[in-house]
This record gives sequence, structure tokens and C-alpha cells, in this order.
Amino acid sequence: MNDSTSEWRPDPLLTIDDVVAWLRKPKNTLYAWHSRGRGPRAIRVGNTLRYRRSEVERWLDAQSDPER
Repeated sequence: MNDSTSEWRPDPLLTIDDVVAWLRKPKNTLYAWHSRGRGPRAIRVGNTLRYRRSEVERWLDAQSDPER
């Protein structure tokens, strides 16, 4: 029996516009973060940047204030 919940699915690749809308930051900010090695890790696909959703989530978790 094939359990569809255990079927592998690729981590969605988000465009820079997707991430801009999610984080509500200007596109130039994401480009600046990328060039400085800050922000979520990106993948260059041809001449465009793509972001794994899991990488953006991981980066957001790392930005969280420590619990008090």
C-alpha cells in the first residue's frame, strides 16, 4: 500500500518576489543581504535567485529574540 503522506515532495523554491511579499522588505534589501552573505540562503538558478521555503523559515527562526 502506498501512503501518500510519506511520499517525498521537493521543498518549494520561492522567487525573490515571493520572499519580498512574505518578509515585507524591499527587493533591494534582499539583494543587499544576499551580496553581503546575510539573510536567508539563496540558490542561483540561471540568472535568478530562488529561496527554499525551509531556508527562509530556518533563517526566520534564527532571527527570533531569545526567550526570557
